[in-house]
This record gives sequence, structure tokens and C-alpha cells, in this order.
Amino acid sequence: MAVKTLKVHAPAKINLSLRVVSVRADGYHELRTIFQSIALHDTLTIRAERGPFRLECDDPACPRDSTNLVWSAVEQVWAAAGRRGEVCDLAIRLTKRIPIQAGLGGGSSDGAAAIRAVGALLRVSPACQQAVAMSLGADAPYFLEGGTALGLGRGDRLYPLIDHPSSWVALVLPSFGVSTKDAFGWWDESGVGEPEGLEPGNDLQAPVAARHPEIDKIAKALGRAGASYAAMSGSGSAVFGLFQHRVDAERAAVKLAGRGRRALVTRTLDRAAYQRLAGVRGHRIHLPIAPRSVDHA
Repeated sequence: MAVKTLKVHAPAKINLSLRVVSVRADGYHELRTIFQSIALHDTLTIRAERGPFRLECDDPACPRDSTNLVWSAVEQVWAAAGRRGEVCDLAIRLTKRIPIQAGLGGGSSDGAAAIRAVGALLRVSPACQQAVAMSLGADAPYFLEGGTALGLGRGDRLYPLIDHPSSWVALVLPSFGVSTKDAFGWWDESGVGEPEGLEPGNDLQAPVAARHPEIDKIAKALGRAGASYAAMSGSGSAVFGLFQHRVDAERAAVKLAGRGRRALVTRTLDRAAYQRLAGVRGHRIHLPIAPRSVDHA
């Protein structure tokens, strides 16, 4: 493994739509969701270092052991490469910008970035990398591709879509986080049935907002500020608004920041831009329709 230092990026996602279809026999939920990449990203710095594998992070809330998906990803890639024993002579420094428990997929994206980077260093095939991603969780396979994609099943059956038109994104981050387990548990308790129609929406937003009313208040405020669409992302707690112009997104972010909230502005990424930022080599999925070219200047 010839590596001194390697940096890779792990971009976040938002869910343009998240419909909960039913509860499956295995206890998971049958979903119909549309993933969308955004430019906000974490950074993994991988370096050769003698001794047992070590994971560092600048966020004290981020675990640095086997409960972190980066650690699990490295262990599984190590085994897939035919290496015996514990992972060694490798260290990863994780620089966090994606908030934890925000519904932005930070943990899964970090894990996928580790799969890509360490998989390339150990010469693990794309098929093996995909298998490792499937084992990490429902969102991880998406982060091997990015762009706009339909996720079915647990969200891990992916169908690339024509890229969503380029948008500026105002992200508002409340002072609290929401665990995925809690959000789906609250949906179960709500007794809501199968969604009608295919219109966009987040079925988890209502049960989460019932416990955290600030979620709905932020979404409505983003709409009043001119967002073409505003909703909670994933299981929360981040709320996003889509804007055509950067100045409008920045104005909304400034207005909604404060009182314990953080707000930032980023933009959507089409599949090609995602793969450039994430360092994905080539398109492994052959699209039935070519993605639209979008200017990301």
C-alpha cells in the first residue's frame, strides 16, 4: 500500500422527497426517496502511519471507534483485499463540516469515501466496494454515485435520474439533532398509511415536527423568503430551501440564523460534479438517459 498522504471529500445529500411506503417484514421501512447531492462536504485525510489503525476527528461528538462507519468501512475493505489480522499502518483524519444527526448523510458519505479511497489503495474491485457499501447502511451505496437518484427499498435500490436543475441551497440547522431510529419510530406511532400519489414531500417531517415544532416554522419561513421548495432533509433535523439565485439563498440564511440555529449556503451538484468533488473515477452506472449539463460556476 504505497501511500503517504491522500485527501478525499465526502459530500452531503438532501432528500428532495422521502415517502414512507410501509413497514417491511424485516422491520425496516419501504421507502421511495429522491437523493440529491450538495457541495457541503467532510474531508478524509489518509496517511501511512506505523501501528494499529487510528481514526481522528475534529468534532468531539463524532465517534473514533468501530461505531463510526469509516472504521467499519476500512475493516471490511481490508478483509476484501485479502489482508489478514487487524487493520494496520494506516491513519485517517476526519474533518467534519456536515452536521451529525441532521439528515444530510454525513456518516454514510464518510464511510463511502473511505471505501473509495482505501479500496483504491488496496486494489479492491468496484463490485467489492459496492458490496461493502451495501453492508454499511441504506444511504452508503448512493454516495458511490451521487447526483440525483431515486432510492427504493430501504433507499439502497438506486435508479439514476436526470439531474435536478442547479439550485442554491439555504441549509438551516436547529440546535438539536434527530436520530434516524427516533424519526422512524415516531412515524410508526403516528399510524400514517401509504402515501397517495408521487408528489414530493417528506413523510417523516410531520412526526418529527410534532416533537420539534421549529422544523415546520423554519420550512415555512424559507418558503416566505422565496424558496421554490423547502422541507426537512431525511430524518432531520436540517431544513433546506432551494433558490435560483445565490443572493436570495444568502439573504434567507442570514434571516434564519441565530437563536441557537446555524445557517449556511451551498449548492446542488449534478452527478459529474459530485464525482469530481468526491474523486469517483468514471461512471459505473450506464444511464438510460444522459444527464443534463448544468453550469456550476
